[in-house]
Amino acid sequence: MKSAPTTFALFFAGTTAAFTQAFAQDAVEADADGDGMVSLAELQTLYVDLPEERLSADFDQVDIDGDGLLNDDEIALARESGIFPPAG
Repeated sequence: MKSAPTTFALFFAGTTAAFTQAFAQDAVEADADGDGMVSLAELQTLYVDLPEERLSADFDQVDIDGDGLLNDDEIALARESGIFPPAG
């Protein structure tokens, strides 16, 4: 029989995996111009219910190189840290 912490860890790992896959798919769909990067404007189409100020601040937090676009590494950071919830 698994202990409670082990059961929780397994549940959390599964939940995190589902969360990151959902955001990854959302990010791919948000890339409207197909350049492999996600701009704030593209991300805003996914998160229409989030206040623009919050979305902009969160975007700036993961836009490490400050180029105004999220590359694969920055999208991975956003997924892993849970900064952007799955859209919907």
